Amino acid sequence: MVNDLHFPASFSGDGGSGAAGRNIQRIAPRTAEIGGGITVARLLPSRQRRTIGAWCFLDHAGPAMFAPGGGLRVGSHPHTCLQTFTWMLEGEVLHRDSLGNAQMIRPGQVNLMTAGHGIAHTEESPATETRAHAAQLWIALPAGSTDIAPAFDHYPTLPRWQESGCEFTLLAGTHGGRTAPARIYSPLIGMDLFAAQGADLMLPLDPTFEYGVLLLEGTAEVEGLALAANELAYLASGYSTLQLTLSVGTRALLIGGQPFADEITLWWNFVGRDKAYITQAQRDWEAHSPRFGEVRGFAGPRLAAPELPWTAD
Repeated sequence: MVNDLHFPASFSGDGGSGAAGRNIQRIAPRTAEIGGGITVARLLPSRQRRTIGAWCFLDHAGPAMFAPGGGLRVGSHPHTCLQTFTWMLEGEVLHRDSLGNAQMIRPGQVNLMTAGHGIAHTEESPATETRAHAAQLWIALPAGSTDIAPAFDHYPTLPRWQESGCEFTLLAGTHGGRTAPARIYSPLIGMDLFAAQGADLMLPLDPTFEYGVLLLEGTAEVEGLALAANELAYLASGYSTLQLTLSVGTRALLIGGQPFADEITLWWNFVGRDKAYITQAQRDWEAHSPRFGEVRGFAGPRLAAPELPWTAD
């Protein structure tokens, strides 16, 4: 799902004070429209928190209903120096990219696109689809991997298990001796939790990681802090356990990772080392450079980049 994020400042992954001396920070969403009647709650980046580990972008899309022929229709757009990570909960979305991949993502599956030096892609709901519910995240690539060759991976099967009345799905990284298949380049974790009947959990954490808990549906308490749907709780590094109380029918997304040490600039659909890198990437996109390639099979125009918020040299 394309974003309309205009957040030009450079930033590093550290910073941000905790709440009530517990190193917990509540982050409220901003809302954005991505077309087709689908509204997203946008949690990262925000004024309070730029990154959680290498996770540098987090949208919660839907749940949304629309008439057949509606839904997503996102034209070709570029990415650099990041991985797009889509976790599908309801509905189907067709991904196409400039490497020639065409892949339908269905509920319970993950799409992971590695932009590296540059890639373009499109996203659209099938003509017969009437629902959409997903989380889309970006992972900033660390120094040394920013300009790797682009790639695309689809993961239809993920580690799942039941514990303490909760259904867990490991989306990325390692937890409790299980490892997700997603090809990642930084120490991080992504996990979906669903409590049909409610659950009281004490989850083991890596104290070198910082974490975020996003409520996708329902209500919860995170270390005693009450959260509503589309609110994000940030936990600074140092926690070895997480006390989590999920109400009936609650679904939560847990993300985390070692604090991201590299300074990055984020603008529109680009992540880069600095403004000069972003400026060149935008020029390449506008010039139809082979750096991003062409997406075949999508009936619609490319997206135009917004004007840079700084003076380009």
